[in-house]
Formats: sequence, C-alpha cells, structure tokens
Amino acid sequence: MVYERPNPDDVLKAISKEHKKNGKLKIFFGYAAGVGKTFAMLEAAHKSKESGIDVVAGYIEPHTRVETLNLLNGLEMLPNLKVDYKGISLNEFNIDGALERKPDLILVDELAHSNAVGCRHVKRYQDIKELLDNGIDVYTTVNVQHIESLNDIVASITGIIVKERIPDSVFDNADQIELVDIEPEDLIQRLNEGKIYRTDQAKRALLNFFTKEKLVALREIALRRTADAVNKKIDIERERTKNSYYTEEHLLICLSSSPSNAKVIRTAARMADAFHGLFTALFVETTDTKEFQDENRVRLERNLKLAEQLGARIATVYGDDIAWQISEYAKLSGVSKIVLGRSTTKKGLFKTKKTLVDKLTEIAPNIDIYIIPDNSKQKQTKIKLKANLYKFDMVDIAKTFGILFLSTILALIFFEFGYSEANIITIYIFGVLLTSITTSGKRCGILMSILAVLTFNFLFTDPRFTFQAYDKSYPVTFAVMFISSIVTSKLATKVKLEAQQSTRKAYRTEVLLETSQKLQIAKSKEDIFNKTAYQTKKLLDKTIILYKSEKGVLAEPLVFKHENDKDVLEYISEEEKAVAQWTLKNKKHAGATTNTLPGAKCLYLSIRNHEKAFGVIGIPLEKDEFLEAFEKNLLIAVLGESALALEKEEINQSKNKIYIKAEQEKLRSNLLRSISHDLRTPLTSISGNAGILINNSEILSEEKKKSLYLDIYDDSMWLINLVENLLSITRIENGTMKINTEPELVEEVIEEAICHINRKVSEHKINTVIEDDLLMAKMDSGLIIQVIINIINNAIKYTPKDSIITITSKRKNNMAVIEISDNGKGINEESKEKLFDMFFTDNNKFGDGRRGLGLGLALCKSIIDAHEGCIYVRDNNPNGAIFGFTLHIEEVKINE
Repeated sequence: MVYERPNPDDVLKAISKEHKKNGKLKIFFGYAAGVGKTFAMLEAAHKSKESGIDVVAGYIEPHTRVETLNLLNGLEMLPNLKVDYKGISLNEFNIDGALERKPDLILVDELAHSNAVGCRHVKRYQDIKELLDNGIDVYTTVNVQHIESLNDIVASITGIIVKERIPDSVFDNADQIELVDIEPEDLIQRLNEGKIYRTDQAKRALLNFFTKEKLVALREIALRRTADAVNKKIDIERERTKNSYYTEEHLLICLSSSPSNAKVIRTAARMADAFHGLFTALFVETTDTKEFQDENRVRLERNLKLAEQLGARIATVYGDDIAWQISEYAKLSGVSKIVLGRSTTKKGLFKTKKTLVDKLTEIAPNIDIYIIPDNSKQKQTKIKLKANLYKFDMVDIAKTFGILFLSTILALIFFEFGYSEANIITIYIFGVLLTSITTSGKRCGILMSILAVLTFNFLFTDPRFTFQAYDKSYPVTFAVMFISSIVTSKLATKVKLEAQQSTRKAYRTEVLLETSQKLQIAKSKEDIFNKTAYQTKKLLDKTIILYKSEKGVLAEPLVFKHENDKDVLEYISEEEKAVAQWTLKNKKHAGATTNTLPGAKCLYLSIRNHEKAFGVIGIPLEKDEFLEAFEKNLLIAVLGESALALEKEEINQSKNKIYIKAEQEKLRSNLLRSISHDLRTPLTSISGNAGILINNSEILSEEKKKSLYLDIYDDSMWLINLVENLLSITRIENGTMKINTEPELVEEVIEEAICHINRKVSEHKINTVIEDDLLMAKMDSGLIIQVIINIINNAIKYTPKDSIITITSKRKNNMAVIEISDNGKGINEESKEKLFDMFFTDNNKFGDGRRGLGLGLALCKSIIDAHEGCIYVRDNNPNGAIFGFTLHIEEVKINE
C-alpha cells in the first residue's frame, strides 16, 4: 500500500476550522410526523446532561404526548419570544436569550420552521446557524419532506407542496444525522391511538397523508437521503486524506421566470450531488427581459435564490439567441451535462419551430442533455409579456408622430419632384428605423409601421386623400411595405438593445478592472475604503453607506450620496446600524432582499476574507427591488478585491512595525556599541590628564598644566555636546521638543553660532558673506545656532589646518539660504546619500583619533525638517564640500 502524504493546505484548513470552535449540529431525521424525533432528541439531551454538559431546551414544539412532555422535566427551559402578528401572540425561539445564556448544548425543535414577521431571521435554520457560529452545540429535528431538493419528489407522492423547506447544505453539513425510524404500520397505529393528532385531524391524515403506500415511499426516500449524507462525508474525508478525486462533472441549468424552473433546479442539484460535480445556474438576459412584469421578476429572483441555496454558481450572459449563448458558455466552461425543462413545440407558418432542446442538440452534440418533464402551462407568462406591448410612453408617442410628420413632409417634397413610389416607401421605412432606434421597446416601431402604411395609402395612392386603392397591385405593395417596416423595426430594436447590453456589461467589467487597479495603488486603509465605496457607487449607480470596523465595532457611517437621493437619514438610523453590526459579526448578507432582518432599508454585505471582516457596505433598495445576478457577482468581486487590499495593507503595516522595531533595536545596539567604544578615549584622556595634574602638579610647568587643562576641557565639551545632541534628537523624534519660531536676523544668529564653535577654530580661517543685512527668517534661534555649530565643527574636524571655512547667507525664491563651505578633501558620492542618517560616520577619524557617533548631522536634519526647510550637501569647486539649509523668510514692513 502506498502512503500518500496529506495536502498541507488541507491540514491547515482543518486546523483553522477547529480553532474557530464552531458548535456541532445534530439532526434527528424522520420520514413523517410522529416517528419520535422530539422524543429521541429529549432522551439524548438527558444523557448529555448526565455526562456533565450544560443543556437548555431552547424551543420545543407544543405536544399533547405524555411521554414527550415527561422528558421535559429536569431540563432548563428558555423563555419563548412573544411576537404579535395581526393581533395574535405567537411563540418563537428567543435567539438573543439563547446567545446571552450560551449553554454548551441547546435543543431547538422544527428546523424548517418559518419565523414570524419581526424576528431577526426569516427561517429557523438561520437562527441555528447563528448559534453554531457562536460555539453552541444544537440538537434539532426535521422531516424528509422539508428538504429543498426533495420537494418535487415528495409532492408527487403525497400531492402536498410543503412550503417550509431547508437548503440541502444545512442537512448535509450537519455533524451528525440520526435517523428516527419506525415501521409504517406502527406509525399508523400510533395515529389511530391519538398519539400524534386529535381524532378529527387523525381521520383526515389517514385519508390523505398517512396511507401505507405513501409512508413506505417517504421512508425509502429518508433512508436513501441519510445514506447519501453519510457517503458524502466519507467521500470528503477520503479526498482530504488521500487526495483522490472523482472525474469532475459540470452540470448546467438555465434560469428563467418559468414556474417549472424550480423543479429543474432541484433535479439538477440532486444530479450534481450524485455525480459529485460542479453546479452552475446560467441566466441568459435577452432583449425581452426588461419587458418582464413584476410577477415574473419576483419569480426569477426566487428561482435564482433557490439555485444559490442548492449550491449553484450563478452566471449571466447576454443575447437573444438563447441556445447559442448556452452552448457557447457550456463549451468555454467545460460543462458536461445540461439539464433543461421540456419545451413546448410551437407551430410556425409553414412548419413546426425547433425547440430549445432541438437547437442545443444541433449546436452542442457532444454535451449530454437531460430533459425534465414539465406539465405546467406557461401561457400566463406569455400574456404578461404581451400585455406590455399595449403600454405607451407619451414621450415615445411624441417622437413617433414627430418622425411620421417629418417623413411625410419629405415624402411630399419627393412626390412634387416626381420621384417614384419606391423612393417614398423608402423614406417611410427609414422613418420606422429611426423610430425604433430613438424610442424604447418595440411598441412604437410597430405603431410607426402601421401609420406609415396608412399615411402612404392616404396621401400617395389613387384616389388620393382616401383609404381606397384602384390599382390591384397596391394591396401587395402595402403588405410588402408593412412587413418590411415590421422587420426593420424589430432588427433595429434588437440591435439597439444588444448594444445597450454590451455597453452595460463592458462598463461594469471596466469598473471592476478599474477598481482592482485603484486598490493596488491605494496607500492607506482610509484610501482603500474610500475607493471601494466610490467604485461600488459607480458600479450600482446608488447611494453607498460604508461602515469601517474598529476592533470588531462599527465606526460612524460614511455616506457616499447619489445625486438623486435627497434624504439619507433613514439609511443611517439606529435600526440600520444594528443590521450592519450583525452583518459584521456574522460575516453574512443581511437586510433588504435577504432572509435575515429583511425589513431593513439597505442590503448589507461585509468586506471580508475568510478570517476577518474589515467593514460593511450598505446599499439602499426600494421595495421589491433586487440586484441583478451579474451586478451581485461583480459587487462581491469588488468587495473581495477590497478585502484583499485591506489584508495586504495590514500585513504591510505589521511588517513596518516589525521593521521599525528591528531598526530601533539596531540603533540601540549601535548606540551602546559606539558609546562603549568611542567614549572610552575621551574618558581615558580626562582621567589620565586629571591623574597627572593630581600626582605631578608640583613638578609640572604652568604651560604644561594649561595644556592638560585645555585637553580636559576639550574632552569634557566633546562629551557635553554629544549628550546634548542625543537629548535633542530624542526630543525631536519623540515630538516632545517645542519649536518656538520667531522672526530672527540671520546675520545675528550666524555671529552667535561662531562665538560657540570649537576652540580649534583658530587653526582655520573663518569667512562670513552676508548678502542681505536685513534678511530675517522664522526660526527657533537656539536650535538653528546648534545646526550651524554642528556643521562648522564638522568642517573643523574633517579639514586640515589652515583650511578656509566660509559661511554665506542669501535670499533665494522666498527662502533664506545659509551655506557653510570648506576647501577640504570633500565627500564621496556614496557617503552623500547616507550623510544625514543617524549613526553614520563613514569610519572617518578626527585628528586625535576619536570617531564621531554620527549624530550631529542627523540632529541638523531633524531640526531643519521641524522648521519645514530642507538640508543638503554638494561639492565645492575646485574641492571641498558645501552644507546648506533653507528657512522660511519673514518679511518685515518698515514704516517710513
């Protein structure tokens, strides 16, 4: 047997999942009411309690069964949530109470239950998901007829369509599934004994649902579904540990507003599950999509949500040739199987039209096509579409009659000049074309076609100004003219709508690309958030509400207002903020158009990666308004790009902190090393000279003593200057040094600095060049004097005796410029780049053998930066170096 090493990424994901400490879900699964799910759940709860687990009964459906009620004794009961609905007080599961109590294990009966209006979630399984996310284990119950993908099969057996359903993913992702099973005969016996329903209800149940044949069929489905769930877990574990994968199948269904589309979606989901394959739901947006009435739009949105619940990836393409669009997408995406509903055959003028299935079979013969029987009638949908043909917009009507008038005027001119009827007909066909392009929909194009034929007949055929025609060929002319106009109108409308679709898609894709590019060059988290909100507003053409997350709590909202929105206060109310906070905490969509807090004004989505939510985006939506699938996919892509950029920025900030800390540690080490090494010479000199003076003062001459005193003074001053530089640069870097700027005469500051420079200045020649005696600058004179002293002392230290040092002050571009130049050996180019860095010394030594710590010029730079000036170094011709810095000029008005 060959051992295959597990994939490290899979192991890390598994470890990460364990560290999240999500709760465990156990489902007690049955094939019908009365099999004993709640009883089995309560028995298991007592066993858990006996083993020391903190157990709470969160919600247990009211029962009249004595055995079940007895099992509630000894369990802590969580108070129900009272909800008033149309004057009726309803008992619901109190999720906030459960989260506050936070037991180890909570019992919540009826997984598929629909919550009353006003509850946080629309469905109870969403309550349970929130409990699991908060680390609470849950026991719950559900019957086979409540599983979404089995809804059609169960309905065909029982004749009853169950409205309360759960997504298959909720069932399949459960940590444990316990099948509660009894023989159908025993279940019927229990029903007869009144242990499930009251006598009158039991009689109706026996006649309708609780027949042996139906119960046997439901039991078989439940057994099979349980086995499928167990096998799926085994397959997932096998894939994770052995890295063995099935040959991947890819199933595709086409989304539509058809009532039967839900059945196709459920069937395809079961097939994808059985084939262990990918599942994609494709929506082909045609030029007729805009003609949908609200009922069709709602049904389309419902089918789209169903596909998402069943694990489908939603994709959108554009075009009127549905078969070609499906086949092209299937070829490009590697689709192996297409699942469609049965199309009704349509009779054409001369032959039966090809169905969608027929077209797909011809275009994509290598793809398996599965046909799901469809017994429902779709006439209602067609009538809804046709009803729109009779609705006219007054602006379009005005355009239509305006074009008809202009066409008629031009035709009359042609008629007067003797042009043939064919030319006049061409003018009217051109008018139909122009109408189709400038108006919305097909209605005005058809109207223009009819009016053009009538006008031509009335004005240009004999007898004129009547609707009669003497020539027998005219009816054919009218028919050809009308057909040509209709065809022209239809083609023009189709081309226009397809162009609009292409433009809209290209614009949205461009926005996505632009967003990615802008986020890549964003320089801060603030910049990323602002660009995300701006690009989202640009993409959706709506007001955007942005909440940033600060340590798990939302900051005050930022509103990026759309020009058409007048009042946005309702979007940032306390109720809306609470929905946004829930979205941040749970990392799930909430608000308008969702099943969580659907009464909100906005749809909220978190900006997140797998581990962390960085903020929340709110999108205001009107009643019955929803985002298109393509828009939603792009929005999620934008938010995903934003989350990646924010994560990258946080990593960079973390790296910068580590780098700064490392640099600080490096500076500290350099400082200690420099102090321990470079301070030894002056301290040794001071102690040595002091010892000589103490022990030999009587035999030393006065001149020798004075020399020793001067050496001690020089060494101590060197140490004092060093300490002063260290203290100054520390205060400036920490922001604790106050810069008190006042207007000062530059000449006086230079003179004051010269008085405090190194005593060895006598060995050099100092020149001053003051170009403007009245030049004044804003400065802290004490700090600027220190800058000049440091630069002059450097020049004295690093240039030979008798060198010339020149101090120049001048005015340049509204700045005061002070330069100190020397004629020494100069500075190499490599050293210039690091000259103002802290602790940079270039290994130069003074004449006495000491090295500097490299603080003087770094201090100078910090002081000049604090004055909002600049400091620089350049070569002096023919040799030497020039150090200069600039200060802001202070203009002084002199009253004459």
